[in-house]
Amino acid sequence: MATAADVSRIAAALPEAEGNGLEWSVTKKGKARGFVWIWKERVHPKKARVPNPDVLAIRVADLEEKEMLLASDDGSKFFTESHYNGFPAVLVRLDAIDVDELTELITDAWEAVAR
Repeated sequence: MATAADVSRIAAALPEAEGNGLEWSVTKKGKARGFVWIWKERVHPKKARVPNPDVLAIRVADLEEKEMLLASDDGSKFFTESHYNGFPAVLVRLDAIDVDELTELITDAWEAVAR
């Protein structure tokens, strides 16, 4: 099981990563590009989304990688929602992922936006 402290430690170790806690980005061409952030859940229809710190949105290289991750799991670890349709990010439940796998995902996410 991974924690918010693990996310912060992993992301902070990456070159030029900026952020804290569960929100991390890299500045490229003058613009901050997020690679890890807190998922904002639609709890009530027609109301603002609410941050859910138990779930992260993590960038992936492309939609193929996203589909591969989603297909590799029964939904207990990785999932998506309509808000992320067509966007290369996967939603990850922190309590369902181990630190080694999270490290790989965050590192790959950083590479996807920093290159």
